[in-house]
Amino acid sequence: MQETVNTHSQPSNPTQAHSELWNLTIRDLFFKYIRFLPLFVLCVALALFGAYAYLRYATPIYSTNATMVISSDQNTGTRNDKFDEIFGEGKKVNIQREIEVLKSKAMMARVVRKQDLQFSYAVKGKIRTINIYKHGPFLLETDQLSDSNSAFTLKIKIINEQQFRVNDGDIPIRFGETFKNVFGSFRLVRRPGTTLSKDYTVSYQPLPTAAAEFSRAIMVVPKVTGTDILSISMQNTNPNLAADVVNQLMEEYGAYTKELKNQTSDQTIAFIDNRMEVLGRELDSAQNNLLRYAQDNNLIDAEAQTAAYFENLSAADKAINEQQLQLNTAEYIEIYLRDKKNNYGPVIVPSSLGLNDPTLNELVNAYNTMQLERQQLLDGNVPAGNPAVVEANEQIEKLRVSLLENLSNIKNSMRKTISSLRQSGGEAEGQLKVMPYKLKGYLELKRQVENKQALYNVLQEKREQTAISRAANIASSQIVEKAYVSYKPIKPNRRSIQLMAILIGLAIPALFVFVSEMLNDKVTTRYDVEKITSAPILGEIGHSYADSVMLVGKTNRSMVAEQFRIIRSNLQYVVGKVDKFTLLITSSYSGEGKSFVSTNVGGVLALAGRKTIILEFDIRKPKLISGLNMAKGPGITNFLIGKAEL
Repeated sequence: MQETVNTHSQPSNPTQAHSELWNLTIRDLFFKYIRFLPLFVLCVALALFGAYAYLRYATPIYSTNATMVISSDQNTGTRNDKFDEIFGEGKKVNIQREIEVLKSKAMMARVVRKQDLQFSYAVKGKIRTINIYKHGPFLLETDQLSDSNSAFTLKIKIINEQQFRVNDGDIPIRFGETFKNVFGSFRLVRRPGTTLSKDYTVSYQPLPTAAAEFSRAIMVVPKVTGTDILSISMQNTNPNLAADVVNQLMEEYGAYTKELKNQTSDQTIAFIDNRMEVLGRELDSAQNNLLRYAQDNNLIDAEAQTAAYFENLSAADKAINEQQLQLNTAEYIEIYLRDKKNNYGPVIVPSSLGLNDPTLNELVNAYNTMQLERQQLLDGNVPAGNPAVVEANEQIEKLRVSLLENLSNIKNSMRKTISSLRQSGGEAEGQLKVMPYKLKGYLELKRQVENKQALYNVLQEKREQTAISRAANIASSQIVEKAYVSYKPIKPNRRSIQLMAILIGLAIPALFVFVSEMLNDKVTTRYDVEKITSAPILGEIGHSYADSVMLVGKTNRSMVAEQFRIIRSNLQYVVGKVDKFTLLITSSYSGEGKSFVSTNVGGVLALAGRKTIILEFDIRKPKLISGLNMAKGPGITNFLIGKAEL
C-alpha cells in the first residue's frame, strides 16, 4: 500500500501530486474492474457468437468495377481562327453529361433487353434466398404475357427430375410442357448438366422497373478528377450479374454514341438519294428526247461541225450549272433553317454538297453537332428547362442566324457569277444562229443530257464519300478494363463485424460497471477520501481474514501487520516531538473497523515502547474487550453515570 503523506506541508510540486493521484486512481480502477472479468468474458463471447450468426446468415454483397475512356469527337475540315475562338468549346467532353447518360434509365433499358434481365431466378435455402443468375437448372420461356407492365413471381416446387408445381398448384407439370396461368403462357426448360433443388422463384419485372432498379445500383465517377476516364461500379448479391451488367452497359454506351454519329450520315445519304432519284428521271427523259431528235432528223456527226462554237458555250453552261447547283443547295438549306418546325428537329442539313465555302461548311457541322448534343441530353431524361439544354438552344439559335447570314452572302455572289456566265454563254450561242436549225436543236438536247449526267455523277460521288465516312465512324468510348467477377464480398465486412462485436461485448459490461460505480456512494478507495477532504492519510489497511483481532506482534510479519507499522511510522511525522498525544478513531457507522484498528494501532505503539491506553467509547455495542479476550469490567459508561472511578 502507499505511504502516508507528510501533513505538516503541502506537496511542493502540484503536478507530481496530481500524477500520484492519477496513478492511484488507475490502480484502484483496475482492481475494481478486474473482479468483473467473468462478466466481460461472457459478454464478449455472446457478442462474438451473435456476430458469427449474423455473418453466417447475412446475404453477402459483391462489387465489380470497370474503367472506360470517353473520347472527344474531332470534326474534320478546315476551321479558321475566328470559328475556333467562338465554337472551340464543342471539342471538349462534358463528363458530367456523359455520366448522366450512362446512369439513365433509357441506357439501362438497352442492357436489360440485351441480357434478358426482366426475369430473375432464385433458389430458396433454409435461411435466405440466393440469386442463381446463369447458374439455374432451368430456363423460363415466355410464349405470351397477360400484362407486360405488371410484375409477378412464380413459385416453382420441384417434385422430381421430370415434374414440378407452380404457385402451390395441385397439377404436376413436366419440364418443357407449356403451362398457363393468370400471368400468361410459359415453358420451363431444363438445362443439361445441372442439379435440382427443392424450391425456386422466378420473378418478372416490367422493363422500366428493371431498368430503374439496375440504374440505381450503378455508380459512375471520374477515376481521376478532371480527366475523361470513368470508373463504373456496381454492387449486387450475385457477382456474375454485376459484372455482366457493367460490361454490357459499356458496350451499349459505345453503340449508342456510334448511332448518334451515324444519324448525320444517314440523313445526308437520304437527301442525296432523293436528289439522285429526281435527277435520274430528268436524265432519262433528256436522253430519250435526244435519241428521238437524232432519229427524226438523221443527225450522225453533229459535233464535228460545231465543235469550235460549242466548246465556249459548253464551258459557260457547265460553270452556270455548277453555280446553279450550289445556289439550289444554298436555297434548300436556307428554306430548311427558316422553317421553325426544324429548329430542334432531326438533323438533315448536309455538311457539304458542292458548296465550297469553308465557313459555311464549318457552321453546318457545328449546327449538326449542337443538334445531336441537345438530342442526347433529352434522350438521357434531362428536362427541357435544364441549364445545359437551354445553353444548347442558345448555341443552336446563334448558329442558325450565322448560317442564314452566310447563305445570303453566298447566294448574292452566285447570282452575280451566273449572270456574268450567262452573258458570256449568250455570246457563244449567238455564233450558233448561223448553224442549221436541226444541228442547233441537237446540240441543245445533248448539252442538257451531259449537264444532268455530270450532276448525277457528282451526287453519286458524294454519296459514296458519305457512306465511307459513315462506315469509318467509331464509338466515342473505349473500354480500358472490363469488369471481372470477384467472389470476395464487400458486405458484410467480417473483420469490422467481429471488431464491433468485441467492442460491444466490452462496452455493455463496462457501462454496467460504470453506472453501478456512479450510483455507489460507499468509500472504497483512497481516492474517494482524497476527492472530498484535504485531511492527511496515515495509511491504508487491507482486509484481514484472520480469526484474531490482534494481528501485530514481535514476530508477525503479515501484510496487515506491516501496514500498521507503516501507520506507526507515519504517525511519528504527524505528532513530531509531542511525547503524549491522543488518537481518536471513529467511523460513520458500526462495523467499519474501529475496534480492529484501535486494537492494532495501540498494539503497534506499545511494541515501539510507548505506554498506550485504549479507551472504548462505543457505548451501544462495545467489542474491544471481547476482541482481546479480556474479562469484562467497569467501563466508560459506568464512569459517566458515576458508578465507577478512575
